Amino acid sequence: MNVGIIGYQGDVVEHLELLEKLNKDYKREVNVVLVRNVRTLSIVDGLIIPGGESTTIYRLIKEFGLFDPIRTMAGQGIPIMGTCAGLVLISKDNPMERVRTLDLIDVSVRRNGYGRQGESFYENIDVDEIGSFDAVFIRAPIIERVGKVTVLARYNGSPVMVKEGNILGITFHPELTGDSRIHEMFLDMIGMGGSISIGKREFPMVEYV
Repeated sequence: MNVGIIGYQGDVVEHLELLEKLNKDYKREVNVVLVRNVRTLSIVDGLIIPGGESTTIYRLIKEFGLFDPIRTMAGQGIPIMGTCAGLVLISKDNPMERVRTLDLIDVSVRRNGYGRQGESFYENIDVDEIGSFDAVFIRAPIIERVGKVTVLARYNGSPVMVKEGNILGITFHPELTGDSRIHEMFLDMIGMGGSISIGKREFPMVEYV
């Protein structure tokens, strides 16, 4: 399977290394694709939008014409995982006027809700179907409202990991722990652990501004 990572900014390498670890240690058939244009987006079977600077990632996916194609692929059932800033981008809404969200999962979030860089922390949480997991919170958003989603994990009573159909949203950074179980869950969403690539898709021609 081809697993794409939006490759402009943020924890791109960390996600890549964890997926490569799954290839090496657990023999998962994963080909990692760094997605920076519509051509590379068109060949992926699943997509990760990493943590980083949400305003920068948003500006670049708009500039390189990926905004509407990502929405299209989500509507086609292609699994998408957004972590930290990625969750901000896939959420239904957030209070930042500079970021238009992709509206892929029915939650409302507040950027940096758990504090700034110096207030980063990790906490052991319980994740459905996985169990105990050491979650790393770095400038993490808070999920302030949930709609028709499944809550997979909470911290202090607040949702920190949610799923709606083919969309997985996470406030923390699973790629920074060395624990690959959440990434394995995402691979299972893509193809039950080792599907054949669905091949290149064609996106409708759209004028991007």
